[in-house]
Amino acid sequence: MKGSFTVTLGLCLLLLGLVSSPFPSSASGQEVGWTTLFDGSSIDGWRVHGDANWELADAAVSADRGSGYLVTESSYGDFELTLEFWVDEPANSGVFIRCSDPDNIGAANSYEVNIYDTRADQTYRTGGIVNVAAPTSVINTGGQWNSYEITAQGSRLVVILNGTQVVDATHDQFVRGPIALQYGAGTVRFRNVQIRVLD
Repeated sequence: MKGSFTVTLGLCLLLLGLVSSPFPSSASGQEVGWTTLFDGSSIDGWRVHGDANWELADAAVSADRGSGYLVTESSYGDFELTLEFWVDEPANSGVFIRCSDPDNIGAANSYEVNIYDTRADQTYRTGGIVNVAAPTSVINTGGQWNSYEITAQGSRLVVILNGTQVVDATHDQFVRGPIALQYGAGTVRFRNVQIRVLD
């Protein structure tokens, strides 16, 4: 009887563990299926495009002069992307996905998930996808660490900013390409960039 109770208790604890985490963990502690694109120690796997003064410090990559992008060497189609960013109030930045021309990146040839609280036209401010979808909530991000969760699956694009879903749109212009982190103005920092490729 005691052995039966122990087995039942063990199964219950196992099930609770599976429910509490949406992804099973690997031995290293990283969630299965996720790949770290930037861990704060180097920009291996990224190409520097432009003259932004990217520097590594405090487990982040930052820039405050010039202009340009960090561009992944790999190309991605359907994926979930998570990252953290810190910007000052006048910063102009963004996360570009499915870049169809990685040597000439812009909102006309990729999806730009914007980071720009003080954009003159607030339609596509921080949280929005430029020329595609305005954010449903106004969330100011200056002076603090913020999180983005970006999902691109087929024609569906979902953006979650600091835990709030701000975009759920359908658009089928760009299907695959590298990911680019932009520096345009102000002070911009990125850290903890991870991706999970979707089948």
